[in-house]
Amino acid sequence: MASLRRVFRLREALMLSATRSPQSLVRSHVGPVSRFSSGHGSVDVDLSDEERRRRLHNRLLYRSRQRGFLELDLVVGTWVEEHIRGMDELHIRALMDVLDLENPDLWKWLTSQEEPPEAVRTNPVFSAIQSKVMGNLDSHAAPETRANPGQPWVRGWDDKRGMQGGPFGNQ
Repeated sequence: MASLRRVFRLREALMLSATRSPQSLVRSHVGPVSRFSSGHGSVDVDLSDEERRRRLHNRLLYRSRQRGFLELDLVVGTWVEEHIRGMDELHIRALMDVLDLENPDLWKWLTSQEEPPEAVRTNPVFSAIQSKVMGNLDSHAAPETRANPGQPWVRGWDDKRGMQGGPFGNQ
């Protein structure tokens, strides 16, 4: 009986929402998180008072740390934590665009395994994060341990065999 009531409520909600605009339909059923999931043309970036600024910063910081890709959680999350307090509306929108990128693509573009598209390459937040990543790679990793530009950055267990390493690869 309870499941039948839920079906009728859902039907009523759908019929009621059919008269609304598509944007209000998405917001009414998905909630305010949908504003940050894609398409920033109508995003309300309200930095007018401290509480709204704090909430927006917390949402973006959470999104940057919880991507589900450990390397990006660390790299992007740390960068956002260090820089979000000083961002203006333009940079916050640029950060939202970076956070909307797919994880595998973003990782390849940040590490220069692949050339990013023009829209990503000209994004000021992406450029800043990429320069930090490349600076860290240059200071902590020998160039011979990296893949050539445009080549996948995947190494096997025995990738150092015959390179003055032990007889068993990376051990």
